[in-house]
Amino acid sequence: MSEVLRLEGLGKAYNPGTALEQRVLQGIDLQLARGELCALIGPSGSGKSTLLNLIGLLDTPTEGELYLEGVPTRALDDDARTRLRNHKLGFVFQFHHLISAFSVLDNVLMPLMIRHGRPDAETRARAGELLAAVGLGDLQHKPAGQLSGGQQQRVAIARALITRPVLLLADEPTGNLDTRSADTVFELFRRFNREFGCAVLVVTHDPRLAARCPRCIELVDGRIVRDAPTTAAQ
Repeated sequence: MSEVLRLEGLGKAYNPGTALEQRVLQGIDLQLARGELCALIGPSGSGKSTLLNLIGLLDTPTEGELYLEGVPTRALDDDARTRLRNHKLGFVFQFHHLISAFSVLDNVLMPLMIRHGRPDAETRARAGELLAAVGLGDLQHKPAGQLSGGQQQRVAIARALITRPVLLLADEPTGNLDTRSADTVFELFRRFNREFGCAVLVVTHDPRLAARCPRCIELVDGRIVRDAPTTAAQ
């Protein structure tokens, strides 16, 4: 499998070089290949969100390098980082951040509308296919605010996939869902991971969900303390 993500000695500190310096991450080495499904776990304050922000090119490391499909990113300017992020990455968060008054379809199309303006018929058809794949094909013209929490999270997954990312980042995507809805959302991650071949990194506090990922990375005090296959890989 080809490499999607590589971190070499990645570190992050706030207020570096001052008396208030706070090191959040240090010495992070990590590789993700195309088609991998991986959980990132660790206690609160371990640096999971910081690491996800760095991988998502939403923040810059203090030290080390982050390669996305072989492209070094640390020295990129904001415009270049934004372009790379918009073309290569998809995001699903604990809070879905849909626009309630917009239709389900328009919410899915939003990343491409920001990039290209009004979508053409082919793009709208692709969005409709994604909504059908997440079980919401018959609700695409309904205002997003009228959907249940589980349905809205499925819309967020379709929105993240509309750009055909090479890496999908999910931050506590089932944290606000009941067990049944959480299982549905996770099965969608697993399905699209297989069908699209995109790498998926899921940050979760749910040990049940983490155990269903073939690989699990554990972060403690800003360092990776475990990176190993799970029983799901067997």
